[in-house]
Amino acid sequence: MAALRAEITQTRTDLGATVEALAAKTDVKTLAQEAIADAKLRVRSSAMSTTSRVRDSMRDYPHFWAAGALAGAVVLVASILFKRRGQQ
Repeated sequence: MAALRAEITQTRTDLGATVEALAAKTDVKTLAQEAIADAKLRVRSSAMSTTSRVRDSMRDYPHFWAAGALAGAVVLVASILFKRRGQQ
């Protein structure tokens, strides 16, 4: 009789754990929050990696970055001048 009671108690405990696990799987709000937190972590990690690579590139190839900045400035000035000429 004691063994049967112990088995019933164990079954109830197992069933309670199963119900809790199923409830956690159906908690959409919590799952969405966890997915958002994971996505934020991946984005931050990617941003840090990209920043590191850009810094390394700027250090290793400063003349390319200077040429790119100069080209960007020329395009900006040219677009401003063309826009002003179009308004006159």
